[in-house]
Amino acid sequence: MTQSGMWIIGYGSLIFKPPPLVSFKVSGTLQGYIRRFWQSSSDHRGTPELPGRVVTLISLDDLKKHDKFEGSVHSYELRELDGKTVLHESAQDVGNLTDHDVKVWGVAYYIEPQNVHEVKQYLDIREQDGYTLHTVKFHVHSIPVNDENAKEIIDALPRAEDGHLYIESSVYIGTIDNPSFSGPESIEKTAKIIKNSRGPSGDNYLYLHNLTASVRDLQPDPAFSDSYLEALTHMASLK
Repeated sequence: MTQSGMWIIGYGSLIFKPPPLVSFKVSGTLQGYIRRFWQSSSDHRGTPELPGRVVTLISLDDLKKHDKFEGSVHSYELRELDGKTVLHESAQDVGNLTDHDVKVWGVAYYIEPQNVHEVKQYLDIREQDGYTLHTVKFHVHSIPVNDENAKEIIDALPRAEDGHLYIESSVYIGTIDNPSFSGPESIEKTAKIIKNSRGPSGDNYLYLHNLTASVRDLQPDPAFSDSYLEALTHMASLK
């Protein structure tokens, strides 16, 4: 919340299916997190009998505390790209990673003060089944142009040490200790579940496809795509 309204941060379906009454949006990153389809969904993209999978965030703190996540991090965030590691050599041990080493692309929507209550009610209904609110910093990378209202609000944002503007606001996360958390889960198993799941909000694969395409559009350098999303989408699309 700010004096002028509220920021809504999206890293999953909110990217391609925004909340109502949005004034404007910015794109950027959440640092110190990885994104995984490790949240079971029985209310949106699956059913109680056949739960689907939706996306959540795992914090760097949790990655360091729990060895069970290490294999997934090495398969994607620490993968090799064209024969060269994406991260510097000293960071190849998960314990040496910093918040700057692992980041998730997403968006932040600005809600005008008069619409805050209605949007919060909408999100509290939409973001259920294990999701809880957590305060995070969202590092802004691109902003609207030729929007004086947006410029005034964005100019008031603080700057991080790297010079980027940042937004401090709440985001819904399915933490690793919530009952619907399904990780760590092999990408083969997740893909099979997504391929065969459907719920009140629609086809599970369509959720994955739309998210991957949207994140692809957000990233300025296609060489550094979200390799986990790309691999999962490819696997779930196979016959």
